Amino acid sequence: MKIGIIGSGNMGRSLGILWAEQGHQVFFGSRNAEKGKAVAEFAEGGTKGGTNDEAAVFADVILWTARGIMPTQLLSNPQALNHKVIIDCNNQEIPEEFAYPAIVESLAEKLAKDVPNAHVVKAFNTMAQEVFELAPEPLRNYGVSVFVAGDDEQARKIVMQLAEEIGFLPVDSGVLRNARLLESLGDFIRLIIIGQQQGGYATISVNVLPQAQGERLGGRQASNLK
Repeated sequence: MKIGIIGSGNMGRSLGILWAEQGHQVFFGSRNAEKGKAVAEFAEGGTKGGTNDEAAVFADVILWTARGIMPTQLLSNPQALNHKVIIDCNNQEIPEEFAYPAIVESLAEKLAKDVPNAHVVKAFNTMAQEVFELAPEPLRNYGVSVFVAGDDEQARKIVMQLAEEIGFLPVDSGVLRNARLLESLGDFIRLIIIGQQQGGYATISVNVLPQAQGERLGGRQASNLK
């Protein structure tokens, strides 16, 4: 696939390099073309670097890491995103004492409103950047979930494939409205990582307990969040 990274910070660099290692063509975009080119030099395979506008035109799949900044604010031609898959990995800023307000509209939904002809998918927002250091091996051994929500089923499948390629277990989380739940989950894991000082390798994943003997707990199938 042709993958564009909008905003080549820690998250964008980590995921872009991992996808490049899997053979995808990756374009690292930045407000400053030289920064985008510098990031591309560290990656292997078919990588390029330049401006965010160039990344948007180049790619079929976009990783949007610019938190709280909409395409109409950042790109000179936001229509370049039409009909493309946009992965939103962002969470809100952390408020004092982790006193988050209720999410009535997710960042992903706001992004979708700004580019209504694109296919926005929420993913990769429930883990710290350190987890990507383990990808793809031995990450596969840990069973770390990536929760994927979006209105377009095919777009969700594309993002789930990209997650699986680099060692994650994708979890189809339904429509984009569910990004509100995923962003709340992202807020919670940051409380665990930072507020409870568990560190960047703490994760939240779905683990369905084995039903080898047809056992049930309390008359219901059991699932565990670890």
